[in-house]
Amino acid sequence: MHAMPHRKLIARLQAFSGLAAEDRARLEDMPHTLKVLADGDYVARQGDRPQSCAIVVSGFLARQRVISTRNQISAFYVPGDMPDLHTLHVPVLDHDLCSIGPSTVALVPHLYLGQTLAKSATLTAAFWRETLIQSVIHREWIDNLAARQALPRLAHLVCELAARLDIVGLVKDGRFELPMSQEDLADACGLSNVHVNRTIQELRRRELIDWSGRMVEVLQPDQLERLAEFSAAYLQLLKTPVAR
Repeated sequence: MHAMPHRKLIARLQAFSGLAAEDRARLEDMPHTLKVLADGDYVARQGDRPQSCAIVVSGFLARQRVISTRNQISAFYVPGDMPDLHTLHVPVLDHDLCSIGPSTVALVPHLYLGQTLAKSATLTAAFWRETLIQSVIHREWIDNLAARQALPRLAHLVCELAARLDIVGLVKDGRFELPMSQEDLADACGLSNVHVNRTIQELRRRELIDWSGRMVEVLQPDQLERLAEFSAAYLQLLKTPVAR
């Protein structure tokens, strides 16, 4: 296929790695299958042995796992992310990869990725960088869950998602779409649904955000970031121009 629904990922790899023409061609010609998902549909389940890697084309995915009796979301993925690149080397998935709201993914066969990376040290380094970015974001999530109270914890998540969506051109005038339910946010923040609802209401009361349905508007970004103790420094590697 010559259409590039995964162009946001390709733009990031090109911008940072100075790819040669043949490497760019390999990325542009990646064979892929588009999969359209409804809210709650799974890309893959815990215990699966995926034969392809997913690239988020549109919408959101979540990495989640049931621990004891509670579902825990440990990551959200936005367009341009490649959430299961590690399955090239770790064959058995240890979590579920699930759609949050409607989404579309491009599935690229492991066989093609493995053969392609074997031919190019530059592409290998570029994809390794993608896994490192996800590791950095994951460490920030752990710190957020462990060290912050509910209000700054949820504020930090909103700040991060706003920053990541802005990088891929999905924020306009401070407004962006978040299809997560309050239950999803509770699972991501380690809070109860009631606590999440009260926390959102408090952010509204302080006039830091306007959250109506699936749309969020950050009204006072500096104040929200101050409350969240948010610094986008850990996302700097993502900040490249992307194809829209």
